[in-house]
Amino acid sequence: MKISHILYSGLLVMALGSCSEQPKQAPVEPQKEEKPADQKIIGEDGKLYQSEQFADLRVLHYYIPQWDSLSAKQKELVYYLYEAGLAGRDIMWDQNCKHNIAVRHALENIYTTYQGDKNADGWKNLELYLKQIWAHNGIHHHYNSNKLTPAFTEAYFDEVAKATNTVISADAKRAIFDPTYLAMKVESDVSKDLVATSAVNFYEGVTSAEVDEYYSKLRKPNDRSPLEYGLNSKLMKENGQLVEKKWMVGGMYSAAIEQVVMWLQKAESVAETPKQAAALRSLIEYYKTGDLLKWANFNISWTKATEGDIDFIQGYVETYNDPLGMRGSYESIVEIKDFEASQRMKVMMDNAQWFEDNSSTAKEHKKDKVVGITYNIVNVAGESGDASPQTPIGVNLPNANWIRAAHGSKSVSLGNIEESYEKASGSSLLAEFAHDEEEIRMAKEHGGVAGKLHTAMHEVIGHASGKINDGVGQPRETLKNYASTIEEGRADLVALYFIMDPKLVELGLMPSLEVGKAEYDSYLRNGLLVQLRRVPEGKDLEEAHMRNRAWISNWLLEKGKADGSIAEVNRDGKLYYDIKDYDKMRANVGELLKEVQRITSEGDFNAAAALADNYGKKVDQAIRKQVIDRAAKFNIAPFNAMVNPQLVAVKDEAGNIIDVKVTYPENFTEQMLGYGKNYSFLPLEN
Repeated sequence: MKISHILYSGLLVMALGSCSEQPKQAPVEPQKEEKPADQKIIGEDGKLYQSEQFADLRVLHYYIPQWDSLSAKQKELVYYLYEAGLAGRDIMWDQNCKHNIAVRHALENIYTTYQGDKNADGWKNLELYLKQIWAHNGIHHHYNSNKLTPAFTEAYFDEVAKATNTVISADAKRAIFDPTYLAMKVESDVSKDLVATSAVNFYEGVTSAEVDEYYSKLRKPNDRSPLEYGLNSKLMKENGQLVEKKWMVGGMYSAAIEQVVMWLQKAESVAETPKQAAALRSLIEYYKTGDLLKWANFNISWTKATEGDIDFIQGYVETYNDPLGMRGSYESIVEIKDFEASQRMKVMMDNAQWFEDNSSTAKEHKKDKVVGITYNIVNVAGESGDASPQTPIGVNLPNANWIRAAHGSKSVSLGNIEESYEKASGSSLLAEFAHDEEEIRMAKEHGGVAGKLHTAMHEVIGHASGKINDGVGQPRETLKNYASTIEEGRADLVALYFIMDPKLVELGLMPSLEVGKAEYDSYLRNGLLVQLRRVPEGKDLEEAHMRNRAWISNWLLEKGKADGSIAEVNRDGKLYYDIKDYDKMRANVGELLKEVQRITSEGDFNAAAALADNYGKKVDQAIRKQVIDRAAKFNIAPFNAMVNPQLVAVKDEAGNIIDVKVTYPENFTEQMLGYGKNYSFLPLEN
């Protein structure tokens, strides 16, 4: 599980088949090139943290602070893991929609070879659209799933394609220009068939009911160590029969996976510890065989490999992009541990049992013994797939509950990513949406600590807490399409419940309960107002994290209005929220946490659906418009795309790596074109 970044109030919230044709839906409004007053942000340290802004995106930059302290062998290990991650980049593109690679190749060829008028509006809008699909790993928006709409015409595309000898299939071209075709990457409207109406390339020619029936036959009743069925394959029909196309060497995506495996084998040869080497060998075997038991074995060995400075996330990991929450998106994060920062947070890991015992959840839903929790603050050396260019700020893995219960889990906060967001942030939105000066004061004094503490507790305590009742399936089986938003909400509620607990002051994790109050203010401010900047006009909430923030905030608001803990304030035509009683609000957080843990423990699908749909789906369009209008004057894009550092191997005459240098590209377009040139291992359609 991962926590996504939400920029708001100048602070951080700690945040396959063919693409089936869909019924007509309004697409994302076409974006035309704009020129913000000041696109670049240089930090006090002289480093570039924001290089440009376009459409609804800011392009940010992060740095690796302790690179020079690594040994040559450690740098070599990081380099191999970095290259392994990028080698699988096209897998994510194809998973998002089967036409994505073809569209990208066509546009990149046009962009790099066209010799005509580059001052024309059509060219500028084509360039903008290309940047958008780079940032979103395809033709659909990363967060709201709506298809991106180009502001250039089909006739203009035909003109520049002809001028550059660019060839594109009729279906891929239709994917760009027909708003009714592949309109939603991940459909969440339960009145529709979620599989048939989602554009992700996870299914072909099958319905949701057929998927459920297929996997229900594979699952074993009362299985205490269930495999993650469907995680690493595309389900489709051949000759009328359902078959899985495994993502493995010799199977689907083989050309890219072979490259991933090659780099992982090199990484295994320079692993820091025997346990790390064993984990890498398990991952390699999994990629070679597609065997989900080997995936489980990898997760166990990876969880136990806690020593050393270097770690990694690699594989088909998160299932947010599957409308049924089964299939994993390709992802890679290469991590360097920040031991000093991690040591400061060790007390939270050491007190994991206390948090479990003192949660508001029912006794029967608590773990008797919390085992194997590892938490580190890390600095990212490179990201790919589902983690890039739009990156999380925290991750907790593995996702299999039975592995977490028996063997533990690893949680990380991505320290240098958080720092980049902070360096590129301001306080203008805070002043606009905070209710009063006291709220602003607490946010400025404590918001940074509050956000990071929320992230840490979300990952370390939240995801690791609670248990599934005996005989109840895993949430991906019981809660289905609601599993992701319920799990992210459950982890958020754990963090919110304990951030107002004096125990955190006693442990030295925060100076006073004002930190908790600042987080309560910011959570409501974001969940009820500021995150609506990210929702297209006339649309509902789609992304799992945005939905969980909404259903938590709306439920607490309803409860708070009734008991007086939260006031809704209209002042000068603007909406604000004022927390009148933080202790009452915490009691309500505890009540909701108890219910959400019950839903998870008992696999109560109907209760999950009611909570997520009644409180976390619909958007009040009048409030959304007000938020958009109030934020417009600040010209701060609501989404972010990260430029990765570039690692360059230094070799001796024999070809052996003797050092690895880091450079920091300043141009998003150049990095994306370089990735397209050097890491395109898959055919146009798969």
